[in-house]
Amino acid sequence: MLRSIFNFTRSNTIAVRSVSTQASIQPPKTPVNLGHLSDNAGAVSEQLTLRQQKRTRVGRGPGYGKGKTAGRGHKGQNARAGNGRPVPWFEGGQTPLVRRLPKRGFYNIHGKEYQELNLDRLEHWIKTGRIDASQPITMKHLLDSRCIHKIEDGVKLLSVGAHTFSTPVTIEVSRASQKAIEAIEKAGGKIVTRYYNALGLRSLIHPEKFAQMPKLAAPLRQEEIKYYSDPKNRGYLAMQQ
Repeated sequence: MLRSIFNFTRSNTIAVRSVSTQASIQPPKTPVNLGHLSDNAGAVSEQLTLRQQKRTRVGRGPGYGKGKTAGRGHKGQNARAGNGRPVPWFEGGQTPLVRRLPKRGFYNIHGKEYQELNLDRLEHWIKTGRIDASQPITMKHLLDSRCIHKIEDGVKLLSVGAHTFSTPVTIEVSRASQKAIEAIEKAGGKIVTRYYNALGLRSLIHPEKFAQMPKLAAPLRQEEIKYYSDPKNRGYLAMQQ
């Protein structure tokens, strides 16, 4: 056994010597001693992380080199806590631009955000088979077919593509322009504009979330009552009268 180990070690030594000879390693030009040793670039010790090695502890007494004022000097803005870089819009203490200029406009708490839908897109969805024109079309059908991608306060039908619209449909939306109404009826269709509040829209879009469907609310604001009671807007209140 000792002979086999000796032969193995001897063969490995011969192989290493042959490789070293073939590589033609040149000896260093200057003598090498322990003072020449250093860590590899980017190497850190096993005990301390890179952040811990770079961190300088301050305020540990004058003998530490960073005691007393901790490298910040005497008083002033730079000696205070939170003395980092200011925000980009800080103008040195003077009134900033966003406060010098007046505000303009206001947020209308009664405003409605209607998702706009043009007639050319509606007809394209019908011709490609994504919407069945033989059945009444509601805003749920428009959303499920991805003809519209969201419903905030309702859908408003616009007249882009009215001159080529030729498909008779029965559709119900929140609002519609006069040209869109004329194009729908000229093609032999029917349009109704109906008011929906937030609960009504939720019950229309997600009926599976209701054990009992809530009653649709009537409009309360005078502007909405006037709009849905006007026959030229094809409002549902005008049809009930």
